[in-house]
Amino acid sequence: MRRRLLTAVAAGVPLAASVYLPTAWAGTESSAAQSSTCSTVTVPAPAGTEVESVVAVERPAGTVDVPEITPLPAAQITDVPAYCDVTVTLTHPGEGDHAKVKVWLPKDTWNGRLQTVGGSAFAAGDYGTALAGAVKNGYAAATTDAGVKTYLDTSWALNSEGQVDSPLLKNFASRSEHEAAVVAKQVINGYYGRAASYAYFNGCSTGGRQGYAEAQRHPDDYDGILANAPAINWDEFEVATLWPQVVMNNEKTYPSGCEFDAFNTAAVKACDPLDGVKDGLVEDPARCDFDPRRLIGTTVVCEGKELTITAADAAVVRKIWDGPRTTSGTKLWYGVPIGADLKFPYLAGTLPDANGDLKGVPFPVPSAWVASWVKKQPSFDVSTITYGQFAELFRQSQAEYDEVIGTDDPDLSAFRRSGGKLLTWHGRQDQLIPTRGTVAYRQQIEQKMGGSERVDDFYRLFLAPGTAHCALNGQTDDLGALRAWVEQGKAPSTLTATLVDSTGKQVTRDLCAYPKVSRYKGYGDPAVAGSFRCVLPYQY
Repeated sequence: MRRRLLTAVAAGVPLAASVYLPTAWAGTESSAAQSSTCSTVTVPAPAGTEVESVVAVERPAGTVDVPEITPLPAAQITDVPAYCDVTVTLTHPGEGDHAKVKVWLPKDTWNGRLQTVGGSAFAAGDYGTALAGAVKNGYAAATTDAGVKTYLDTSWALNSEGQVDSPLLKNFASRSEHEAAVVAKQVINGYYGRAASYAYFNGCSTGGRQGYAEAQRHPDDYDGILANAPAINWDEFEVATLWPQVVMNNEKTYPSGCEFDAFNTAAVKACDPLDGVKDGLVEDPARCDFDPRRLIGTTVVCEGKELTITAADAAVVRKIWDGPRTTSGTKLWYGVPIGADLKFPYLAGTLPDANGDLKGVPFPVPSAWVASWVKKQPSFDVSTITYGQFAELFRQSQAEYDEVIGTDDPDLSAFRRSGGKLLTWHGRQDQLIPTRGTVAYRQQIEQKMGGSERVDDFYRLFLAPGTAHCALNGQTDDLGALRAWVEQGKAPSTLTATLVDSTGKQVTRDLCAYPKVSRYKGYGDPAVAGSFRCVLPYQY
């Protein structure tokens, strides 16, 4: 039986991601009358927890003010209908944690569904933007802070004895997400007098990883999981994405942002036609064999100064694109995709120091992971890492954290048996999480579970050319496609999306379900989706 009929489940859980409003999809289910008022909602403790407090507040219709939380500015979400705001604080006895689960319940406009929203970077949940967007679209919305801090605040990493705070890391990795699903279903049942007809999870980046963790570890929590640009393989890629800084520091060469842009512009221009048409988009950066040494000796104008690209600059870019290796040349992980933005504030960021000399500025998420969780020294200077030390740190992170937060178990058989559906898109030019890690994981699932067609029955992956990290949010009706798949059995073969080409022009494209890729028909406007068809890679 479908999980939505099992009431026992309902009674029984950039920055590394952009903040976004979940998309809408027209529903037909009417709101049910509440069986209780906001102030009388009660919550049984999920297994292994105690409920420390339940606070419920009636919120009037109007504007939701989301506070400024570094590095994101304040936001205002208008026209939010009246809702009941429930905050449940959980603790795991003896562990000293205090994890909050927020559930927002539309008073008169509930569409009968739950939507739980994920987090970003080191934040486990949402601070109001995505919650308000979900409520506007009729959902009961939920999120959890897992008892940790905000996007870039990693002060929770170590306990008072200087050791990794294992309970909090476990919360952040997966435990609190499951408990949020359990609590949200209980609150919904208590407030509306019936269970949600369908439960969805919606996240990107850290939120995407949380979605995969749910599918792997708690396959009965959700009917549909939307997990985009997912931070799976966390223990590996969080070290791997420090590689651009390691390269620059060891080579003692720090290209300017203008020079990085010049390399990307040249590469995109050279590889654009590989999909059959010059349309300002590189369909598959992994097929691009542009050699950055072709730009040696050329000049770029940067902030009024003329700079000449050197062999050392080209060597740095070549290593960054290639990806991390051991000193003996063994490949460790995937590099930044060709065409993805390298310059500050991203992975190969550089800024002038007090003397005007360019120096590396590491992206804070991998820098904090290596310093606090791998080295256990929050003040550790990552600029001192040698190539040899980098490989050691990579292996150490794998050994210590794969089982906790790797989120790369390819056995999704329980999720398939539960009837769940998993949908993911990932930008081909993601500057923070290498797309090829997601592709590799999909391939591992196929090997484990009987091939592409069998996996397509419950899991579909779409790759978006020219798209940066979580940049497709709001540019495709991904949640609508997932709902149609879950509720009507209409599996998506494509996702129609609005993309931005290398000139900044908006174009439409039907993203193809992996392993198919988009191929120009040979006629028609390249800016229009209908001018392309989906083919298997070997049909190029």
